[in-house]
Amino acid sequence: MQSIGLIGGMSWESTSHYYTKLNRAIGAAKGGLHSAPLWLHSVDFAPIEVLQREGKWEEAGKQLATAAAALERAGAQGIALCTNTMHKIAPMISEAISVPFLHIAHATARALLDENVREILLLGTRFTMQEAFYKEVLIEQGIRVHIPQETAEIDRIIFEELCKGKVCEPSKAYYVRVIQEHLNAHPATQGVVLGCTEIGMLLEAKDAKIPLFDTTEIHVNALKEFILA
Repeated sequence: MQSIGLIGGMSWESTSHYYTKLNRAIGAAKGGLHSAPLWLHSVDFAPIEVLQREGKWEEAGKQLATAAAALERAGAQGIALCTNTMHKIAPMISEAISVPFLHIAHATARALLDENVREILLLGTRFTMQEAFYKEVLIEQGIRVHIPQETAEIDRIIFEELCKGKVCEPSKAYYVRVIQEHLNAHPATQGVVLGCTEIGMLLEAKDAKIPLFDTTEIHVNALKEFILA
């Protein structure tokens, strides 16, 4: 098996799901007592979140690129970032390493195309929804991307609740309503991309009339395939 280096902690709530799901996936594929050969560098999210809010992406990128390089030196044969938003600085990580960087948006685009889904609603942090770094990966693959008209409450729920492990029914109801209102306005939409690794804590398949694409699940599956390659 190939080894993987995970950069996590953004938030640790979703990173814990990565660790559990990836080890279970390898165990299911290999049987017996097999688990995933990996290194985990989990950062303190609070300073990173401040850099996000202040627009100091290069400073945050340098920290994560340093972490990626350290994971490669430790022996990781591939690197993954356990968050959607910080893929804004993915080029800085790629430049800092000589092993493959397994991009979450690329994996998501492949998963959508495998299901012949060409038009989606993207939910995530305000950075992921409003900026181009994530959407452009999907658009380049011929996927039409919508975002909700109002993004502030979606973003607030992620940072103030889900990143702290809080799963609140009113927040779930809000997300479900956002999806339904979008479908009312854009009935051609074929799927909803949960473009934040914490949203899968809040929503499940039964909560929407169209398929939900959980980027944590998608990314873990891509990492599993890399490890087993």
